[in-house]
Amino acid sequence: MISAAAVICLLMAAARFTSADTVQGTFWSLMPAVVAIVLALATKEVYSSLFMGIVTGALLFSGFSFEGTFTHVLQDGFIHVLSDPYNVGIIIFVVVLGAVVALMNRTGGSAAFGHWAEKHIKTRRGAMLATTALGILIFIDDAFNCLTVGSVMRPVTDKHHVSRAKLAYLIDSTAAPVCIIAPISSWAAAVSGFVPASDGLKIFIQTIPFNFYALLTLVMMFGLSILRVDFGPMLTHEQNALKGDLYTTPERPYAQEENSDKTNGNGRIADLVFPIIVTVVCCVLGMLYSGGFFSGTGFVEAFAGSDASVGLSLGSIFAIIIIIFYYCLRRSLSFHDCMECLPAGFKVMVPALLILSFAWTLKAMTDSLGASDFVRMVVKGPASGFVSMLPAIIFLIAVGISFATGTSWGTFGILIPIVVDCFIGSDYNMMIISMAACMAGSVCGDHCSPISDTTIMSSAGAQCAHINHVTTQLPYALVCAAISFVSYIIAGFTKNAAISLAAGGGLMIGLLAILRLRENKKGISD
Repeated sequence: MISAAAVICLLMAAARFTSADTVQGTFWSLMPAVVAIVLALATKEVYSSLFMGIVTGALLFSGFSFEGTFTHVLQDGFIHVLSDPYNVGIIIFVVVLGAVVALMNRTGGSAAFGHWAEKHIKTRRGAMLATTALGILIFIDDAFNCLTVGSVMRPVTDKHHVSRAKLAYLIDSTAAPVCIIAPISSWAAAVSGFVPASDGLKIFIQTIPFNFYALLTLVMMFGLSILRVDFGPMLTHEQNALKGDLYTTPERPYAQEENSDKTNGNGRIADLVFPIIVTVVCCVLGMLYSGGFFSGTGFVEAFAGSDASVGLSLGSIFAIIIIIFYYCLRRSLSFHDCMECLPAGFKVMVPALLILSFAWTLKAMTDSLGASDFVRMVVKGPASGFVSMLPAIIFLIAVGISFATGTSWGTFGILIPIVVDCFIGSDYNMMIISMAACMAGSVCGDHCSPISDTTIMSSAGAQCAHINHVTTQLPYALVCAAISFVSYIIAGFTKNAAISLAAGGGLMIGLLAILRLRENKKGISD
């Protein structure tokens, strides 16, 4: 804690020599996020670290005025982000999903699936592969993916002694990395909206073969599970899990709620499968509705022009109404029990909602300091030279800004229009590769960042201590990022997705094989 305080004091002392005008659009605009991340990693305490990052941004914005700092944090920060319609929709969606998960658990659907899994999933490898497969199948939205996969697979991975940190990694790696290569997803709709062209979804589909980080993350997950290899802090967590300790560290933020859950002993697998199917279908219909599909807009155009926040919140609300009727008609739960699950689901999501609110406010601080202007300047600088290296450069810049701000979508909004401006009308193939590099880097930074909403949701879905998830996932994400960087260098010169992806995939499998050989009998096994 002393070292963390020293870090923030040094940052404040250095920043004190600047004025409010001189920090706009400069490196200082990223300082709030840097402070939050450094403190989070140093103290392993998320709430206070995020708050100190917010305060840092407000101090820089106000020129170290007490009144200006206080009003900027409250009015332009918390009140602004919590009254934003998009954020409100996400909050509704998260709360309703928490209630759906509580309903599935209370009715015994998750337990019934666990009993089925006991007969069909015999090994740790099978538990991890099943988690990965389910995560890939639920591609509509990353938040829905995180909470659903965690709820369904947690009893299975617990039975086979897979650590909560490993479960969180598997969830996180099948959330954003899968959504960013799924044409029918909230992420595809968002990216299409950032492209200043009418065929945004078509361009999105063309970027999929060049989205090396997402594709190589899937290769890495299957490789880790099949070869049964782990490294870094994750290895310690997995070794402890085999001994019966699924957490490794004392932090067990959801243990009390987990142990106090009431369940219906007569639950069936249908009580789990039906709510998932209904929620996916309703969320898709909600997104189509928000895009005007039922008013005559074409399917592709409606999905590309949908509002994910509105669509997902509408879809989830309709879904939970249908689910409650289903449970009541089937007498899986009484209406009173269903109503008890609503606040129970909200209660479980409170830690995630708190961190989301802090993370959104932190982003508002960096926005007020002109972080987007600074990123534009950095990106456009090398655009005139090193054209073949530009995809790799854009990938690194996207990783940095997404890691610092904790948002993929914000990074898309900043970088994609710049990439299109650089190449539109001159080199279409390079534009596609560079857009893919921007999207891949954004997901990579989001994957690594402790303040990312997807990282937060993955911790919540796995019921894993948040910092444990961040520290164990980071080495895996960095390895995948390094190989992706090499792949983008190759793509910049060859402009061929197959050659670049084959090279990256070969490097990934070769590295995992070497690690497996080094582990030998000390590795994790069934």
